[in-house]
Amino acid sequence: MTEVSSLTGRLLVATPALADPNFDRAVVLLLDHDEEGSLGVVLNRPTPVGVGDILEGWAELAGEPGVVFQGGPVSLDSALGVAVIPGGGDGDHTPLGWRRVHGAIGLVDLEAPPELLASALGSLRIFAGYAGWGPGQLEDELTEGAWYVVESEPGDVSSPAPERLWREVLRRQRGDLAMVATYPDDPSLN
Repeated sequence: MTEVSSLTGRLLVATPALADPNFDRAVVLLLDHDEEGSLGVVLNRPTPVGVGDILEGWAELAGEPGVVFQGGPVSLDSALGVAVIPGGGDGDHTPLGWRRVHGAIGLVDLEAPPELLASALGSLRIFAGYAGWGPGQLEDELTEGAWYVVESEPGDVSSPAPERLWREVLRRQRGDLAMVATYPDDPSLN
């Protein structure tokens, strides 16, 4: 088997050609990517469900909008917490209940008492479900041109306007990729 170069911490941005309605204009943060597969969360799918409705103790720590996001089509009955720690939790200052994914972005142990992390968190998002790919599946989709792979920024996790994230992430790219941000929602109307 060929070695897989890890894309953990990077963003998958759905191309306009991606036909799967679960990922139409999706921006996915990859939380894990290796030879065994990939796992990520869709950053721009807010639901109408408030964080306090399912995880009361975490509601005050969740950023705006304070709702649960649909992280993907897999295991919608499970919750993942993704948080940014200012300064990235460097060295011995990694807070209990937080595990670094990439840079200042990490996973939160939602079983831990929220008070443990309250003073350390810069932002927190709660996701119901996740996006998952088996071994080689994501690589096949990349080869088919379904996704653009771009660098993430800590602010992507907590974008206050998630409905604009797809265009904003593309717009900050260099070259032709920035032009994709102007792609119409329905090209047949052009």
